Amino acid sequence: MRIQSAKPIGALLTAGLFALPNCLQAQPTAHYPAGLEGIKAASLPPPGVYLRDYNWFYYADHINDSQNNKVLDQTAFIYAQAPRLLWITDAKILDGNLGVDALIPFMYKELKGFDQDFSVGDMFFEGTWSRHWKQWDLAFGVGAWAPTGEFSTLTGPFGRQVANPIHAGEGYWGEMLTAGATWYADEAKKWSFSALNRYEFNQQQEDTGMTPGQAYTVEGGIGYEVLKGIDLGAIGYYQQQVTGDSGNGVSSGRNRVAAIGPEINAFFPKIMLGISLRYAYEFLADNRLQGNTCTLTITKRF
Repeated sequence: MRIQSAKPIGALLTAGLFALPNCLQAQPTAHYPAGLEGIKAASLPPPGVYLRDYNWFYYADHINDSQNNKVLDQTAFIYAQAPRLLWITDAKILDGNLGVDALIPFMYKELKGFDQDFSVGDMFFEGTWSRHWKQWDLAFGVGAWAPTGEFSTLTGPFGRQVANPIHAGEGYWGEMLTAGATWYADEAKKWSFSALNRYEFNQQQEDTGMTPGQAYTVEGGIGYEVLKGIDLGAIGYYQQQVTGDSGNGVSSGRNRVAAIGPEINAFFPKIMLGISLRYAYEFLADNRLQGNTCTLTITKRF
């Protein structure tokens, strides 16, 4: 779909529109949407086959400048449903288990006053290494985002081609490194402190000649097991553009966002099913949309 305006718009709105291709995903130069993980974010499960289904909701009503000040009213809503298949194998290196996983998102986007669309996003696949001690969990991953999703361009200012913000595909390859740890503060493992770091390298975008800047994300949380298998806690995320975009006519501004909120999760061992629900309020946003994230995750072991 092409983005169309029902009435003439000013220069500021035009600038905001063509800055939105990645802003609409609450992840300006990152494929990875911050907020997918929270309590025990860096703890991979024991050997087995798992299906993890992410349901990620994002709502924003304005765009900020580089000083975290509102400059433009713009309502955006995104829902992403992303099934992820994980296989943690019995194969070991340095006493840690090797694993593989793959994810493909299905995404609905609505930009008020312009357009809406449901399309398939970019596929992600990676290899992992994870190890568990009595009080610690460690996890590492090396993966890649493939430009398999729906992608198109629009003619922007000065005739330059820019990405259509309504479609789910980003139009470029991206490599992602992941590393994190979870610490259990007591022997009973009721208290958990977790942080998961991700760093993304981006390749040139199709048809635009633009290469998005590299991106860093950290997310995690503090949790407490209030009942057997039920955890409550506080979670947060921070994401920033580390390097500038490159290419003709690109903006020199860089994006960042930070959020905090609550989480509850539960595990039902008889049916090997886990459910988590978290909400995050974005209290900081530079050169991008500022909004709210809600994530419902369902994990089933087979």
